[in-house]
Amino acid sequence: MQNGIIIENKLNISSSNESRGQRNRALLICIALGFTSGLPLFILINLLTAWLKTEGVDLKTIGLFALIGFPYTWKFIWSPIMDRFSMPFLGRRRGWMLVTQLGLLAVITAMGQLSPQTELKWIVWLCGTMAFLSASQDIVIDAYRRELLTDTQQAPGIAVFVNAYKFATLVPGSLSLILSDHFAWDTVFLFTGLFMLPGIITTVLIKEPQSYGLPPKNIREAVVLPFQEFIQRRGVTHALLILSFIFLYKLGDSMATALQTPFFMDLGFTRTQIGIVAKSSGLWASLAGGILGAYWLMKTGVNRGLWLFGLLQAIAILGFAVLAKVGLNLWMLGIVMAADTFAIGLGTAAFTAYIATTTDPRYAATQFALFTSLAMVPRTFFNAITGYIVSQTGWFGFFIVCFLLAIPGMLLLPKIAPWNEKRYRK
Repeated sequence: MQNGIIIENKLNISSSNESRGQRNRALLICIALGFTSGLPLFILINLLTAWLKTEGVDLKTIGLFALIGFPYTWKFIWSPIMDRFSMPFLGRRRGWMLVTQLGLLAVITAMGQLSPQTELKWIVWLCGTMAFLSASQDIVIDAYRRELLTDTQQAPGIAVFVNAYKFATLVPGSLSLILSDHFAWDTVFLFTGLFMLPGIITTVLIKEPQSYGLPPKNIREAVVLPFQEFIQRRGVTHALLILSFIFLYKLGDSMATALQTPFFMDLGFTRTQIGIVAKSSGLWASLAGGILGAYWLMKTGVNRGLWLFGLLQAIAILGFAVLAKVGLNLWMLGIVMAADTFAIGLGTAAFTAYIATTTDPRYAATQFALFTSLAMVPRTFFNAITGYIVSQTGWFGFFIVCFLLAIPGMLLLPKIAPWNEKRYRK
């Protein structure tokens, strides 16, 4: 009897260690994929705007470059194809990941070979291609992560994913900007593109995740069933409230960061100062926010995180308005960036966890693509007019407008995420 108990205890310990090992491997995968998911977007947001500003492109035109993010807002249209079909290698999720990652490496490298002064049209096309490949990569990575993580792993898994996603900004938003003060832009883009390699290597080495049922048998099943399940779950009215919330929750802070690098440059900061002070302080604050956000979400749930972190996001926007008045001050630059990215790190962790718990694992790619597409609408269409808003209101007035636009999403929280309700999908 005693020997039986000892054997059972050893088996339990072995099972526990195996479970812990699987969880740790899943978290490491989330880190690698989070970094490779964030890199292309931050190239478009940070490095592209700095490059165009340096080459003499006017602010209104730079603002219009936000429209190249069009694929991020419509990726749900082709996401069913990525749910339905597989590449002839690596499996349904990893095959698509590898194709998009190799395409991104090629496009980023080619970008630096062009001149904004004489080849702006071709730069627009390349940026659009990069956005399409990046959005497609996000579709399959989001689906992979949703299938990889159990419901209890969603909060910590998403937290480390978001942290790695944010960490990617250190490359185009800091390291590449510093290099641009010393090297030609073609070298800078080549160096930046090589940071896609960790994601490519990870994709080749990892295994396909658990599949929740068989893939859709045809395109009709891939398109109709995910939307039908979402609408029928709690009715049309609640579905519309969820979609409205996803659209509005990040609107204010998305617009506030759209022209961040040109704003700092207008205040008189050099690209090296922006790279070292603004981006670096912002990065570590964002990581701290993501870690604290994960801890909070595990302790008290997603809903309360949306309330508290959303409020902090809105307040942090006002820091940019203060900086617009203070002007060229490195200490203030570091403080404002740290406060803003800390709050955004918190808010993004809660927001992404909310989206994950709102999706059905059977239709992960399509539903996740729908929700994240809607969340990207402000970054694409509203961010496109930020240059015009600044020209009318000045930088101070612009950030006040962004603060006000952060409020409507908060007003929907009592309906879609009540304070005392904990949300977990079964």
